[in-house]
Amino acid sequence: MNETRRVLRRTADHAADFLETLGERPVYPDVGVDDLREALAGPLPDGPSDAAVVVDELVARAGPGVVAIPGGRYFGFVIGGALPAALAADWLTSTWDQNAGLYVAGPSASVVEEVAGAWVRELLRLPPEASFAFVTGCQLANFTALAIARQHVLDQAGWDVNAEGLAGCPRVRVVCGAKVHVTVTRALRLLGLGAPQLVEADDQGRMAVDSLRSALRDASSPTIVCAQAGEVNTGAFDPLPEIAAVARDAGAWLHVDGAFGLWAAASPKLAHLVAGAEAADSWATDAHKWLNVPYDCGIVLCRHPDSHRRAIGAQAEYLIQSDDAVRDQVDWTPEFSRRARGFTVYAAVRSLGRRGIAELVERTCAHARRFANDLAALPGFELLNDVVLNQVLFRFESDERTDEVLRRVQESGDAWLSGTTWDGRRAIRISVSNWQTSDEDVARTVAAFEAACYAGAPAR
Repeated sequence: MNETRRVLRRTADHAADFLETLGERPVYPDVGVDDLREALAGPLPDGPSDAAVVVDELVARAGPGVVAIPGGRYFGFVIGGALPAALAADWLTSTWDQNAGLYVAGPSASVVEEVAGAWVRELLRLPPEASFAFVTGCQLANFTALAIARQHVLDQAGWDVNAEGLAGCPRVRVVCGAKVHVTVTRALRLLGLGAPQLVEADDQGRMAVDSLRSALRDASSPTIVCAQAGEVNTGAFDPLPEIAAVARDAGAWLHVDGAFGLWAAASPKLAHLVAGAEAADSWATDAHKWLNVPYDCGIVLCRHPDSHRRAIGAQAEYLIQSDDAVRDQVDWTPEFSRRARGFTVYAAVRSLGRRGIAELVERTCAHARRFANDLAALPGFELLNDVVLNQVLFRFESDERTDEVLRRVQESGDAWLSGTTWDGRRAIRISVSNWQTSDEDVARTVAAFEAACYAGAPAR
């Protein structure tokens, strides 16, 4: 064990060195794929190597290609960082190495998930009876929720999909807004439900209620409606109260995809944005976004625990499964052997508390508003969204100019953010969700945009 302690201490030093230098290193590494292949590839090792040497060489060879995602100037893809307590809990999760499938394989993993899930449900202002499960991310959370929805609506139509499968079953109609996220359409594809029926969305990506109402006027077949809390480019919220009423009147299952937007419920100042979400039948979100726990951690919640368990649960003679007095996670998640994701969520919520989580959400949204305000002074800048949350969507006077400015900022190393296409034109997207982002990070990023905009131009 002395050798194990030595390796772990050295690894902790490497980790601390990385975190302490985030402010100095370029946000995106200046290394090519061929360089990384040359550094990391080689013949299959023939024999064992010293563990400490393996760790040192991994850091030396992979380190140059590591993106500074945990730092405060990474604004791509709505990716948060990792809170210190959550990072430490993640290390312990790997150390304890519990199989979070059955209570008997990890009692503490089961109970901590029970507690953490209830806390998340309360933070998101969702019904106290809702069941929940921890999965890899919002892709699998949407998949799980829609699998439950499929089973539920077909059961109401008199078809047992668990026993009979999909062949010959009543057609399940799925209706989504035109700006539905790709994880939803991918989940539908994997579930054998095909492409959804798309209804109109407004200029912010919000589903048009009148268009939905028309689509559901003849809802005689089993129907699932997918709404959105936080459009991935604009941060906009579908009109959830109205959508919930239309879906209810049509007898449709309502699912809310809220990968990051559902966390607005944790803020008293922003909770109005998610009003109506509580009326849905299922919800999907990520903890590795705004709660800032390490990858991977998504959460699915469902108003109908019986349908959840029936659609997802698994039983086998060799398993030692418990009665309802304890939680066997395999009854709620499609994964069997799995990482004990509840520990990081538990640690994050314990470290911040209700007020700390609200402050984190509000502070990052304030940074987004400052970005929109400060960047507005740049020549050719056009803001494309109402900055209601943490997303800033903008472009410059042409697609070519937009891509040029984005490239220069990315290559500067001062910040990294992603490009996108909005209404057929190139755009730039700033996503602020990292607990470390500071006023200084915002100022440095704005300065990088100023330098990119005025590069090669006459002195002002």
